[in-house]
Amino acid sequence: MDIIKKPWGKEEILELNEKYVVKRLTMKKGHKCSLQYHNLKHETVYLLAGKLKIYLGENENNLNVRVFNPGEYLSLSPKKIHRMEAVEDSVYLEASTPELDDVVRIVDDYSRN
Repeated sequence: MDIIKKPWGKEEILELNEKYVVKRLTMKKGHKCSLQYHNLKHETVYLLAGKLKIYLGENENNLNVRVFNPGEYLSLSPKKIHRMEAVEDSVYLEASTPELDDVVRIVDDYSRN
């Protein structure tokens, strides 16, 4: 299992093959990932523990926001702008197509490109 440290927590790659990827992500309370989208990647997020605020929309200036609780999930199609923010320490699964480097960051609190 590969563990990738992130400024907001960590990603653990549980499975990676030519058809799909499964990750377990841990996000610390008060932190968030980039406001981003993917050109090709399709992903589904399933919250295991904590509370995640998820920002979602077609346009970065007009995003819907919803708090997700354990057991709730969301599928994200390519080009859908999104961001996860931990309201509490959170753990979630991400199952996706295998394009690991397909991330276009619009806004990033940690100055990553």
